[in-house]
Amino acid sequence: MDYILVALLGMGGGAFCVFVLTEARRKTVQEQKHQLGARAKQIEDSFLAVKASEERHEQEQKSQQQVLEHQIHESLQAVKAREERCDHELRRLKAEQAEFGAQAISYKELEDENTTLKRDLRNVHVHVRKAQLDGELQRESQEMLHGRINDLGSRYLKENVKWIGTALNPNNFVACKQRLQDVIERCRGMSFEVPAAEEDSLQNALKAEYQIIVRAAFEREEQARIKAQIREEQLREREIERELKQLEREREAIKVALDKALLDAQNQHSEEVEGLRTRLAEAEEKSRRAISQAQLTKSGHVYVISNIGSFGEGVFKVGMTRRLEPGHRILELSSASVPFPFDVHMMISSDDAPSLENALHRKLFRLRLNKTNPRKEFFRTDIAAIYQVVKDHHGEVQYHADAEALQYRESLTMTDDDQEFVESVYEQLAEEEEALPDET
Repeated sequence: MDYILVALLGMGGGAFCVFVLTEARRKTVQEQKHQLGARAKQIEDSFLAVKASEERHEQEQKSQQQVLEHQIHESLQAVKAREERCDHELRRLKAEQAEFGAQAISYKELEDENTTLKRDLRNVHVHVRKAQLDGELQRESQEMLHGRINDLGSRYLKENVKWIGTALNPNNFVACKQRLQDVIERCRGMSFEVPAAEEDSLQNALKAEYQIIVRAAFEREEQARIKAQIREEQLREREIERELKQLEREREAIKVALDKALLDAQNQHSEEVEGLRTRLAEAEEKSRRAISQAQLTKSGHVYVISNIGSFGEGVFKVGMTRRLEPGHRILELSSASVPFPFDVHMMISSDDAPSLENALHRKLFRLRLNKTNPRKEFFRTDIAAIYQVVKDHHGEVQYHADAEALQYRESLTMTDDDQEFVESVYEQLAEEEEALPDET
């Protein structure tokens, strides 16, 4: 037991010693282990740092490699482009060299070409000299031709001016002026120059000639008017003479009848005697009025007439007559010279008929139908305008605004049957008139 206890004690002491030794060893081991852990931690941290550094270095190397590769690629592209430019420049140089080689001329060719050029220059000199001589001849011919053109143009212009002056009359001034202008343009067209001053001179000469012709025509018309006025005065005197004779016969007849009536009535008053005395007084008054009218030199009638069938609507003739019966003048105007008779719109009796006629003509001057001959008395206007002028210079008058124009209107509406009937009646009357002298 002791042995067991000793053994146990020995075992316990041994275990304790072992424990002590082991604990120290354990602490040492733990310290070593802790140191190893710290060392491992340091090593791991160092490894991680080295790994991170390697990774950064690797990334830097990759980025540098990419930059280097990009630079290399760009360098390759630049080298390739430079090679292409060099190839293009080389091809161009080769082409220029080939072209230059093609243009290169040998001395023999230059000599032959020089000989040819000398020969051509001699030929050109000959041709130039010939052209100069031909030009001189042509200038001489042109000067001669120009002289002939001037001569012919001058003669042509003078003859046409003379012919136009011969053909000029009071009614064709505008046409002659246009002919003169056409002649001048034709002269200029055939290279005969007519200066503007000469053109103005020719036109002024034409105007002066026209004034002379118009003055001469006016004098002739004035002479004709005076002769017509003399004839009209003679007709008027004969009318007055016939009127006076008629009034004298009527007065004598009334006086004889009055004497007979007084003798029968034995000087007693009766209605018949009073009537005869009244008629005798009226006859004597008519006679005195006719004599006083014959003594007036400006009295007469101003008439306004129209002829729609001959001249159309809105055309009026304003004239004057000094006859005792103004209707006779209207009948004369409605003679065979116009197809239809005139219609009377106004018949104005005036003591100064020429002044009234001149006032109307002056007021309606711009409305003349014939602007070439202002002495024509036809005007394109309306009856109201004429009436207003008459009213301003003479006073109120009676007038007919609408023209009857019976024959003209009947001619428009006449049927073929009516026309044949009217023609047959006139033919029958003509046959009777032709047969009348034979019967007598």
